[in-house]
Order: sequence, then structure tokens, then C-alpha cells
Amino acid sequence: MATKLFVGLGNPGSKYLWTRHNAGFMVLDRLSHLAGIPITRKSFSGLSGEGRFQGERLLLLKPQTFMNLSGRSVSEALHFHKLSLSDLIVIHDDLDIPFGRVKLKEGGGGHGGHNGLRSLVQELGSGQFLRVRVGIGRPLHGDAANYVLSNFTQEEINELPRLLDGIVDALELLVREGLPKAMSLYNNRALLAE
Repeated sequence: MATKLFVGLGNPGSKYLWTRHNAGFMVLDRLSHLAGIPITRKSFSGLSGEGRFQGERLLLLKPQTFMNLSGRSVSEALHFHKLSLSDLIVIHDDLDIPFGRVKLKEGGGGHGGHNGLRSLVQELGSGQFLRVRVGIGRPLHGDAANYVLSNFTQEEINELPRLLDGIVDALELLVREGLPKAMSLYNNRALLAE
């Protein structure tokens, strides 16, 4: 029975709840709800839960260390469960992908300026893990750092339930049929167009 560790990146606390940088938390919360796996246990400097989904054992983790120390939490969980980087799936916001789209990507080494990914690569010694990149788009003007820490617009918030369900569908396919199939069906697809 394969075990997969799904990590949603975000910042703890109500102040950050609806910020773009918390897209990873939002997806994981939706997965938690639909899979019936509560993320309530305090462990690995985060909140975690485990259960079965699509015939696989899933571990869900929301680091509570703030974004730029996420790697510490993920490293603790991987070591405790004796998992390798190939068992790790990290869900995070991505400025280079428009809102309403998701991209799955294996490895890739870098962090693209994302502090959560930078922390993971530093702590784990490698970027060779699977990423689920949730599009938040880029600001037309202004600072990207302020943009990621600002709330989704009301219009985007209205679209989030449908978007999160679409991303969870992609994760379900990933667990059931593997990365190539999930990538072919979901990369570059507008999830809100249907």
C-alpha cells in the first residue's frame, strides 16, 4: 500500500485565510473535506491527518511554521513516516499561471522566488518532488510580495469552490491513474470554463 504525503503551503492564522498565498491550504482543506480525512492532529510543526482515499493511504499536512519555514515541517513528516521525495506532493500558489488553472509538474529543482518552495528545497536538499501549481496570476502593477499576501477578489472568491473541486478532481486522478494521465487532462485546462 503506497503512502503519499500531500502538503498544502500557506500561512497560519485568520489574517491570511483568504490570501492568494494560501491557495495550497485551500486545496488541502477541500481534499480533506471530500476525502473525509480531518486535518486536526498537531504534529510535525503543523496540522496533519491521515486516511484512505482512492485505495491509497494519504497523509495530509498543513505546516504552521509560516511559509518561509515550511521545509522544516515537511522534513519532519517525511522522516517520521520514512517516505522519500517521490512520495511527496506539494500544493502551492503560482504567479506564472493565470487564476482558474492548475499545472502538475514533477521535480524541477528551483523555487521561482516562492519562499515556501525555497524552504523545502533547502531542508530536503532537492526539488525533486511533485508540485501542484495553483494559478493566482500576476498583479498588473505593484509588488508581487504584497499581491500574494492580499486577499482574492470577491469575484475570485465566488469562483473558488468550483476551482477547488476541479483541482481535487485532478488530485484524485493523480492518485488513481498517475501523473502522466493527470498532467495530460489538467495542465493548461481552464477549470472555470466548463
